[in-house]
Amino acid sequence: MERGEGMYLWDTEGKRYLDFVGGWAVNSLGHSPAVLHEALSRQSSLLVHASPSFYNKPMLEFSRLLTDISCFDKVFFTSTGSEANESAVKLARKYGALKLDGAYEIITMTGSFHGRTLAMMSATGKPHWKQLFEPKVPGFRHVPLNDIDALFAAIHSGTCAIMLELVQGEGGVHEANESYLYAIRKACDMYGLLLIADEVQTGLGRTGSMFAYERYGIEPDIMTLGKGIGGGFPLSAMLAKQELDLFDAGDQGGTYTGQPLGMAAGLAVVQEIITRNLPEHAAKQGEYLTGQLRSLAVKHQLHHIRGKGLLLAFDLPSGLSSDKLVALCRDNGLLINAPQPSSIRLMPPLVVTAAEIDEMIGMLDHALTALSVHA
Repeated sequence: MERGEGMYLWDTEGKRYLDFVGGWAVNSLGHSPAVLHEALSRQSSLLVHASPSFYNKPMLEFSRLLTDISCFDKVFFTSTGSEANESAVKLARKYGALKLDGAYEIITMTGSFHGRTLAMMSATGKPHWKQLFEPKVPGFRHVPLNDIDALFAAIHSGTCAIMLELVQGEGGVHEANESYLYAIRKACDMYGLLLIADEVQTGLGRTGSMFAYERYGIEPDIMTLGKGIGGGFPLSAMLAKQELDLFDAGDQGGTYTGQPLGMAAGLAVVQEIITRNLPEHAAKQGEYLTGQLRSLAVKHQLHHIRGKGLLLAFDLPSGLSSDKLVALCRDNGLLINAPQPSSIRLMPPLVVTAAEIDEMIGMLDHALTALSVHA
C-alpha cells in the first residue's frame, strides 16, 4: 500500500481498495485525515521528543480530555495496546501486593485477545497460542465468556483482577452479556478485585458510544485504549480511578511514554471524534450496515450477524471459507477481515457513509456469488 484517503487505499500499482478493515480498527478518522496531518506538522516544528522524565503541554491537555470524557481520573500513556494492557496488569498486581496479601492472578476469557507480548499472549485466550513460545508467563486463569458459574468458581485467594474485552474482536466479535458484566462487577466489589476493561478495539466510538462500558451501565476500575486513539499514529493509554494511583516513580515507564508528538496526534484525533460526534455516527451507520447485511443474508445464507456500532461480524454458510472470501474481495478491491475460518469481521473507519456501505455490500454480494459458484 502506498497512499490512502478517507475510506480508500491505493497500492503501488495504482489499484484502489475500499477499506472495511481500517487498519484493524485503527484508522478511526479514515486514511490521512487532515486534522492528524496538521497536528503532526505543527507539533513536529515545536518538539518531537524530550524524555519521559518531563511533562509536556499536549500530554497534560490530552490527559485532561480523556479523564473529562470518561469515568477515570488518571492516565498513563504507552505506544501499543499490548503495552497498555501490560500496564493494567502491573497496576493490578501492585494493588494485589498492597491490598490483597500478595494476590497476583488475573482471570481472563477464553477467546480473548490482549496483545502479542509474552505476558499478553499468556493473558490471551486463543487456543492455538497455548503451546506457542512456551513457557508462558504465569498468573492468568481463563474462563468461558458469559459463564457466570465458571467465573465465580475461578475466584480464589490469589485473584487480584478480572480482565476482559466487552466485545471480543479478534475472537470473532462476541459480546459480553449485560447480566454477565453485572455479575463480574458484583464479584469484584464483593471480593475487592479490580475490573479491567480492555477497550483497545472497542473504545472511542467504535461500538456506538464513546466507550463500550457506557452501553452496559457499569464502570471498570481500569480501562485500556489503543488502535483508534491515534488515528494511525502508534499510541495507547491506560486509565484508572484515583484510588489506584499506586505506581511509585520508576515502577512503570517507557522511552516514548507521553511523547509530545504522540500526545498532539491523540489530542487532535479524539477532539475530532468528539466534535463530529462520531460515536453517534458509528451507531447510526452500524444499524444501517447491519440491515444491509441481513438483506444479503437471505440471498447467501449468512447467519449470526452480530456486534455493536461499527464492530460487526457474520458467519458464512457451511462449505465457504472466510479466507477465500477475503482473498477474492481483495482481488476485487474490497478489504475485509476473517477472524475465524467461517467468520467475517467488518470494522471500517468511523467516518464511513451509507453510500460507501452500499458500495461494500455490492462488492461483497458479487464475491459471495462467485465463491458459491466455485464452492
